[in-house]
Amino acid sequence: MTPGNELLFLALGGSGEIGMNVNLYGCQGKWVMVDLGLTFADPAYPGVELILPDLSFIEERREDLLGIVLTHGHEDHIGAIPYLAADLGVPLYATPFTAGLIRLKLEEEGLSREVKLHVIENEGSFALGPFGFRYVPLAHSIPEGNAVLIDTPHGRIFHTGDWKLDEKPLLGQPSTPAELTAIGDEGVLALVCDSTNVFNAEASGSEGDVREGLMETITGAKGRVLVTTFASNAARLQTLGEVANAVGRKLCVAGRSLDRIISTAKAAGYLKDFPPTVDWDDAMALPRNEVMIIATGGQGEARAALSRIAFESHPIKLDTGDLVVFSSKQIPGNEIAIGRIQNALATKGVLMVTDRQAAVHVSGHPGRPELEAMYRWVRPQILLPVHGERRHMAEQARLGLTSGVPQAVVQSNGDLLRLAPNGPEIIGKEGTGRLVLDGDVILPADGSTMNERRKIALHGQISVAVALDRKGKLIGEPTLRTQGVPVEEDKAAFLAEAADEAAQVVPKGSQDEEALRERVRLAVRRTATRWTGKKPVVDVLLVRA
Repeated sequence: MTPGNELLFLALGGSGEIGMNVNLYGCQGKWVMVDLGLTFADPAYPGVELILPDLSFIEERREDLLGIVLTHGHEDHIGAIPYLAADLGVPLYATPFTAGLIRLKLEEEGLSREVKLHVIENEGSFALGPFGFRYVPLAHSIPEGNAVLIDTPHGRIFHTGDWKLDEKPLLGQPSTPAELTAIGDEGVLALVCDSTNVFNAEASGSEGDVREGLMETITGAKGRVLVTTFASNAARLQTLGEVANAVGRKLCVAGRSLDRIISTAKAAGYLKDFPPTVDWDDAMALPRNEVMIIATGGQGEARAALSRIAFESHPIKLDTGDLVVFSSKQIPGNEIAIGRIQNALATKGVLMVTDRQAAVHVSGHPGRPELEAMYRWVRPQILLPVHGERRHMAEQARLGLTSGVPQAVVQSNGDLLRLAPNGPEIIGKEGTGRLVLDGDVILPADGSTMNERRKIALHGQISVAVALDRKGKLIGEPTLRTQGVPVEEDKAAFLAEAADEAAQVVPKGSQDEEALRERVRLAVRRTATRWTGKKPVVDVLLVRA
């Protein structure tokens, strides 16, 4: 597929899911990519933390790819860069703060010289082949949240990235309604828009309102206060710094990602008034009512600071009467992990406040009133929802049509969409998928390694060693070892019976090793199924004397 005299759109990630955003635009034989993100694994991927997009489509056409344009610095928009960008061999484009985060990732992977990174000034413009790009600042929960206004021979695209409206932003100056209306006045073919909070009937709210809620919550605290939030939410860090100063508490930071965000934000000109911090030992030496801790781990991450504090494997300690404030939204799927930490804290007598009890968090994504306002200002011919599950995108399409947008299309990852001329129209289906970062190796998410691991996780594993003499006669009894097979106190009896069943299927003078392995494997698995109802993975080792 080589784009002709047309404008194409193809999502390789982020459509039909929240996270792993990768979008392609094609025109006059060339492609550009907007964002290259990842998502986080769930229990369906045992042993894996990070999920990456399968870029096979564009890797096969890398000579036609002009560059990767990044909207902002969240992991679901830039997280796959250190693992996949070098293979694409094209330059990256980002505003200063986002570029700072990317630079750190590239340095950690030793890729600084292999991947070219262009820093574009805020509200700056640049061109890539038939595409022109201009960054348009929008409010979000990280500095330099941007839309990109994309000029093409077939019309202009307003690609929002993640955004919200905020009348009292603490970091940065988002575009005004008048500036967005001016963009609409010049004509917009398609609005490619964040769908995350489309079911929210109210606007997301302002960071300024969170400051008041946090002040009220923390002012009355008697013991130590710990606030957990997303490390990337630099606006929230600014808020917490102001609150710490206002209530007279020294600030302590726990989490490498927080240190990285703070240093990058300061280098880009943000967090100028952020108070100096004290280290962990000094924080623990202070009177309990004179310290406030900012920590990572509000989503229940086992290795993050909050989990280690809750389970007493961290130098920072909490006790009865201390307060933990969850200044973040509970992401669906993390309920069990978060509950585990909250139960551990409750056992210690620690008090907790979430966004359900107080105004300690606002979302970085637009609710229905904000979406409707964007439609009025930009006035696109076509609405293209992205960044959501299918239900989110379908609902935004309905909202757009009822709000006066002439056309809306709901697409999925892999749907090749012609926006112009004579669009929108889905004209084909391209391959997409997921990869896993398993240790230091990138593998197919549904390849043999992950499928084997799932089977072992579900059913357990048995190893069988069978010794044969030179004539193929069995020597002694087969030896078995189990892992994760639910036999517990009956293990010895099970192993004896399984070894006997294996011995019975070994014919005298056996020479066909593959056939013998299969007979032994099936005999042992039948025995395990009879005992447990499970079908464990059975590995057979033949040893010739």
